[in-house]
Amino acid sequence: MNSFAEPIAVENDVRRQTEEKVFPTIVIKASRGWSSLDLKHVWEYRELLYFLAWREVKGRYRQMALGPLWIVIQPFMQMVIFSAIFGGIARLPSDGIPYPIFTFTALLPWQLFAEATRRAANSLLNQQSVISKVYFPRLVIPISAVLGSLVDFGASFLVLIGMMVFYGIAPTWAVLTLPFFLLLACASALAVGLWLASLSVKFRDVALGLGLGISLWQYVSPVAYTSSVIPERWQSLYRLNPLAGIIDGFRWALLGAGQGPDWTLAASSLIVLALLISGAYYFRRTERTIVDLM
Repeated sequence: MNSFAEPIAVENDVRRQTEEKVFPTIVIKASRGWSSLDLKHVWEYRELLYFLAWREVKGRYRQMALGPLWIVIQPFMQMVIFSAIFGGIARLPSDGIPYPIFTFTALLPWQLFAEATRRAANSLLNQQSVISKVYFPRLVIPISAVLGSLVDFGASFLVLIGMMVFYGIAPTWAVLTLPFFLLLACASALAVGLWLASLSVKFRDVALGLGLGISLWQYVSPVAYTSSVIPERWQSLYRLNPLAGIIDGFRWALLGAGQGPDWTLAASSLIVLALLISGAYYFRRTERTIVDLM
């Protein structure tokens, strides 16, 4: 019996070693403590990132009569309302710029921030069926939500270019700084979205408070008015709001109106950077329990 069993055992051992070389065993373990962000791992899943972003864009306006036209209709209708109430009735100053294009220029970065924040904050809950079945870096989900919002921004930006031609406004060299303000708007949305996405998994009422918070944030940002109406003694504190610097930056870069970049923009950018890094680390820390909580 032993003479026959020994060759069989050796053969099984060789077969097992061969299978391990051809089909290596991959063990996925939960991270412990404050693990690294592992952004290289996120980059390896960049194709999935693009796929999720594009799927969100296509699914957002599916089975709608007007479809993608809602991208332009929403900011355009807000511009009409703001122009009638704040520009016509309240007669708020607009730095010598026609009020419709003055407020539409502000609505573009604001809509980008607001929509990207909403989608990033709710991204984990919306993708829970995928998260519970397939492993991939969870950071991909809120990032793809922010990238998907850039498509809406691009469509509305074409309308803004048409309005600039209509009003005869030509951009100056300052337009070269526009990518920085666009990047800052996306970073702000991702920073807030990462914190809220992590919290919304534990506390479902975060989604309910998000709408109220964004509405209040809009009125403390210079969307319908110019920052110059804020009293001088409150200017420094007011401009620490990242959206104040972003909106003023868009107007300055495209229309040549309002206040250009100063030290308060650098300070608010540092605040955004701190929120983004801390939010990413907190997101990674809670990532291992996301599936259990869902």
